[in-house]
Amino acid sequence: MAGRSAIVLSGRPALKNARICSFISSIGQTVPPFFVILLLALTAQARADVYVYTDADKVTHYTNTPGHDQYQRLSALMEAEGSHNRAGAAVVKGNAAVYAPQIEQAAVETGIDAALVHAVITAESGYNPAAVSRTGAQGLMQLMPDTAKRYAVKDAFDPEQNIRGGTRYLRDLLDMFDNNVKLAVAAYNAGENAVIRHGKKIPPYRETQAYVPKVLRLYDKYRAVL
Repeated sequence: MAGRSAIVLSGRPALKNARICSFISSIGQTVPPFFVILLLALTAQARADVYVYTDADKVTHYTNTPGHDQYQRLSALMEAEGSHNRAGAAVVKGNAAVYAPQIEQAAVETGIDAALVHAVITAESGYNPAAVSRTGAQGLMQLMPDTAKRYAVKDAFDPEQNIRGGTRYLRDLLDMFDNNVKLAVAAYNAGENAVIRHGKKIPPYRETQAYVPKVLRLYDKYRAVL
């Protein structure tokens, strides 16, 4: 074990979910701490405070029942790191847990897998409801003003409106491209007209070429734990 990075979850049963443990182990040292919090927040029973410490073998332990004083409250660590990681700070403040029911409701209403909505939000804003892109996209699902207007979103910074509008847009894109998730995700990033212009293929834009596989990877990860 020495010289390698690993993650261990322990504590009450809520933190022993086998699928979460397996998922986190599968991504090993690449998992950011805020993502662990996100996974725990999205598990309905996992609401306890989480503590963390890294031992001499570089194994990182997460628990809700710290057994010694080497453990530190992860939320406190992330709050301190917040200026360097807005998405992580937002998750620690409970945004993922707060928005999960709204995402689930919007997903049910539109017939979309909630895991896909979570993947898009993670890629778009990192659960930051105040996010604004350099092109003017706003809120959790980064709606452009015209898109927000199309879906009757009066305040793109209102999480419920943003999630509802963004999910409806994603539903329409899935319908437009025969439930092809890759093309729908590409259209969410580049616009449906760009996908159509390029023969219903992923447009050759650098950002879109990187965005689609990123969302699909996140989608697979969320499907494994939700």
